[in-house]
Amino acid sequence: MELPGFVYRLYERQLRGMLTPEKLPAHIGVLVDGNRRWAKLSGQTTASGHQAGADKILEFLGWCQELDINLVTLYMLSTDNMSRSSDELDALMGIIANTLDRLGETKTVRVKPVGALDLLPDYLANKLRELEASTAGVTGIHVNVAVGYGGRQEIVDAVKALLLQGHANGLDAAQIAADLDPDQLATHLYTKGQPDPDLVIRTSGEQRLSGFLTWQSAYSEFYFCEALWPDFRRVDFLRALRDFADRQRRFGS
Repeated sequence: MELPGFVYRLYERQLRGMLTPEKLPAHIGVLVDGNRRWAKLSGQTTASGHQAGADKILEFLGWCQELDINLVTLYMLSTDNMSRSSDELDALMGIIANTLDRLGETKTVRVKPVGALDLLPDYLANKLRELEASTAGVTGIHVNVAVGYGGRQEIVDAVKALLLQGHANGLDAAQIAADLDPDQLATHLYTKGQPDPDLVIRTSGEQRLSGFLTWQSAYSEFYFCEALWPDFRRVDFLRALRDFADRQRRFGS
């Protein structure tokens, strides 16, 4: 019975030995997908699946810290997910709130909310803001928590912010349009000031981004993994990193 674990440890060690710091992504985006399917296959409640997924997040961040990957964006709740049943949403948001508390307790994680906080219950939006403020001085891993997030909504919000700023500076629409360029718009994104993700991982076998970092992922490398998020193992992560390291990145056509 010990053989599989022993074999995986050897395989992990082999994979880890193939990775060098200069070939690791500086910023990883993760779509933590498959919690509900995991619960159904396990004969457990949907809330149990979300909790298992939350536990995996803490484990995953530990793997990133071991490898000195210090910027991670986690897609935890999309704007599309907001249409789920109220019972499921209430349970999920409670789990997210608890996960935020756990992140704060580590004292090694800097948290930034990424999303439309006005779509969230007040208690969760306030918790995100408070955690951002209380962890602002942490020098460890920086974690963007994408809750109530939609890529198209982010771009709309960025355009609105840019237009309002231009108006406040006394510019008319023609002047704002004349000055507009991608770099200027990027300064109004939720992730302003951060490098774009080098690698985006999605679990559960789905091969689409579902609006995740629509603007920022233009030149990201994508890795799709069959494992459901609660079943995502360190060896799966190392495989993703090996795959990324073996690619020759091109920024253009």
